Amino acid sequence: MKDINTTLDPVLSNEVVLDLIQRHVPEAREVKQVDETGNRARTYLVDDHLVLKTQRPSKIRPQTSLEKEVFFLNQICAKDEHISVPRVLGYGKDGDIEYTVMTRMPGVAWRWLQLEGEERHRVLYDLGRTLRHIHSLDQTPFQESPLFQGDFCVTDVKDAIQHSFATVIEQLGDRPTGWSLTITTEQVAKRVLDALPANVGTVALHANPGPPHTFVNVENHTFSGVIDFGDAYINHPAYDFMPWRATADQKSVFDGYTAEAPVSDEFMTVWRSVMILHMLRMSIRNGAAPPSEALQYWLSQM
Repeated sequence: MKDINTTLDPVLSNEVVLDLIQRHVPEAREVKQVDETGNRARTYLVDDHLVLKTQRPSKIRPQTSLEKEVFFLNQICAKDEHISVPRVLGYGKDGDIEYTVMTRMPGVAWRWLQLEGEERHRVLYDLGRTLRHIHSLDQTPFQESPLFQGDFCVTDVKDAIQHSFATVIEQLGDRPTGWSLTITTEQVAKRVLDALPANVGTVALHANPGPPHTFVNVENHTFSGVIDFGDAYINHPAYDFMPWRATADQKSVFDGYTAEAPVSDEFMTVWRSVMILHMLRMSIRNGAAPPSEALQYWLSQM
């Protein structure tokens, strides 16, 4: 009897993988590895520089889309060839199989390495510079594309942040265990929301440029690039900082983000607001109040 997970989420044979990839790269020769570490996608590493990516049928959700990732990557490569992301070599559908053929990002995902000190800062700094270039792309194609519409296209950032705070406060209460601030969580939210501008600019975001998707060269621990744009959506740029939980890491990304040009006061206000919201969300996940000193610091900047 077949395992039900294998039936619902089959691994393609080498023959099928090569057939699909050779439609776009005829010289492809050998399937080297099947990568199962992706949450919603499976990748087949072919030769030394190619990837065939499929979306796992059992984990399909509305927000994740190979077609959307192809669209985003093609926008990046057409407008700024110096941004380090995979290059799309082909996309198609064959029966129930939707697939993308792309170049393989050198190095390994950050999560497999232990980076500290200057090496850690430098990789995050270069990630920040990369995100700034991605966020600076012409947004018209994203705004007009049906792939970036619906529930995952945020047009009113302030309303979205207010709704998020309401959800967080409902779960945390006024003073969660370990809370040492003199003001309540509701008062924190009010201070943040009062500071937010009414109109906020939005861009197409990667959605999770964190440890699984930030790649690092193994030999010298330098930044290699960013992969996996399948969960992309439209919101304020600050949300692409959220995958990095430590304040020092967020600052390293921010330093790189602002290395070539400053950001506006509006950006800073939203960025601080999102950082505060992120800390409160993490306190729910961790079952403990956020560090009071860090939270107080962010509030003092509002």
